[in-house]
Amino acid sequence: MKGAFWFVLALTVGGNAYAQSNEELKRQLDRALQAVDDLQKRVKALEGEKQAAPAAGAPAAAKSAEPAPAPVSTAAGAAVVAPDSVAEAGAPNADKARVEISGQVQLDAIYDFNRVDPDWNATLRPSKIPVVCPGDPGCGKDGESIMSIRQTKLGFKGYLPTKMGLLTTWLDFDLFDSGGGNTRARVLNAWGELGMFGAGQTYTLFMNIDTFPNTLDYWGPNGMVFIRNPQLRVTPYNSDGMKVAFSLEQPGAAIDTGKVADVDPALAAGVTGRTRFPDLIGQFRLDRGWGHFQAAGMLRQIGFETPANPGANPSGTRAGYGLSMNGQYNTIGQDRVVAHLVLGRGIASYMNDGGVDLAPNASLSAEAVQSVGWFVYYDHYWTNQWSSSVGLSEHRQSNTDGQFANAFKKGTYSSVNLLYMPVKNMTVGGELLWGKRENKDGQSGDDTRVQFSARYKF
Repeated sequence: MKGAFWFVLALTVGGNAYAQSNEELKRQLDRALQAVDDLQKRVKALEGEKQAAPAAGAPAAAKSAEPAPAPVSTAAGAAVVAPDSVAEAGAPNADKARVEISGQVQLDAIYDFNRVDPDWNATLRPSKIPVVCPGDPGCGKDGESIMSIRQTKLGFKGYLPTKMGLLTTWLDFDLFDSGGGNTRARVLNAWGELGMFGAGQTYTLFMNIDTFPNTLDYWGPNGMVFIRNPQLRVTPYNSDGMKVAFSLEQPGAAIDTGKVADVDPALAAGVTGRTRFPDLIGQFRLDRGWGHFQAAGMLRQIGFETPANPGANPSGTRAGYGLSMNGQYNTIGQDRVVAHLVLGRGIASYMNDGGVDLAPNASLSAEAVQSVGWFVYYDHYWTNQWSSSVGLSEHRQSNTDGQFANAFKKGTYSSVNLLYMPVKNMTVGGELLWGKRENKDGQSGDDTRVQFSARYKF
């Protein structure tokens, strides 16, 4: 560094000494000294960085001959853009426009002590338990292991301020499909709502998803109403914890031709459901500090026809109707009791499991079959991380005289679990389940299973 100093000084002073005054020479000397000082600081800084780099890399080199991993970037990733989710010009709360993404990855590991229909073995549906063996799907030697990721799902919600209010949309999928270990993207909800009007597919107004207990099993209590239905909905009143809503929903007809097959097998094979009019449903809901109560009523027309015959006859319609009452009662801390009661005729299409809407009577004329379903569950939180859910459910049908002896009469479902949430958005746990199917003639079959699940939400 001293050599550099004298070199700079010589260049500065030697070439211009004869033309400059002593004062000018002093100024140039000060500038040269400042330049040398800056160079010294820069060299020291570079030497320090050079020494620090090997020290940081030394432990990784000592452990493995593999190259050290690239440093994690703290820079923001590419922006996610939703070009159609911009608030309408002039809309209030325009800054609230947003799109939310959520979902979960879940593994269910199940051991069946008995057996169920293999097309439905990823969940316990009492109607899928074999009774008559050999013959019914699921007959065979007891004991089966099932691994399933079919509860994995992905969802999107959009919130778009407009001059008429907030436009909300909801689209989500899961991977549940019947048939062994099959997975397939299946639409759950495809729903849009603006003000009091809604349209698309979502939970029927005849059910209450908020009462679904904290179970690991996918299907849940068989005695509750559960269906996501295409519908048009209007909610004329929704204020102060009270709501009134009405919907026109996609109709369905679950038909059992029963003993018609003994008289005319071809005719029985040709009978299909006819859905001429949508189902009409009205709902009332009350939310308070103690929990909530909800009631819903339904009127529907269930039709049938025989398209292969002239005039599509035999054909006809029968009236269906139902009443659903359910709710939640908060007990101690986060604990709650959830319960549901539903009854009516021709409503099996809306039940979570089992039964038919129409079946032949003693004279082989179509009759709307009566259903009664219920469940009671208690969700208990031992701590903020540990919880349990225990309960019982049943769906019973009043069989007609024209149904065969093996027609579904009653399904019973019960479960108890222990769940642990070690960190936010992760749940692991085990569940013991029992289900039983009883047929019209009194024969029955049951199944006991244990399920372990690991769920990761985002």
